[in-house]
Amino acid sequence: QVQLVESGGGVVQAGGSLRLSCAASGRTFRSYAMGWFRQAPGKEREFVARISGSGGATAYAYADSVKGRFTISRDNAENTVYLQMNSLTAEDTAVYYCAAQVDVPGRYDRWGQGTQVTVSS
Repeated sequence: QVQLVESGGGVVQAGGSLRLSCAASGRTFRSYAMGWFRQAPGKEREFVARISGSGGATAYAYADSVKGRFTISRDNAENTVYLQMNSLTAEDTAVYYCAAQVDVPGRYDRWGQGTQVTVSS
């Protein structure tokens, strides 16, 4: 049973930084591709960032809106994936979700409960 638990959300002023963490259970965490998504009030959930699992060179992907400001990383020894968020703006306010591709490659089939990020201007 794979479970994901996010933490690190909060309120930050525009221009500030936050680091989100996602702790995962499961002995094969290193094999999971992991992603971060977000959902702002009244909007659909959107992709933020992705990091590949083990097997070959690590691959990264970012939404255009966060490129150069957000960085995804993982610590397989700690079963944790991170999202470092810099130069935050009010448009980054959302609930941020961690997700994992566990059973089906290319499909995010495990989700965390989300953590709120609020950027005040």
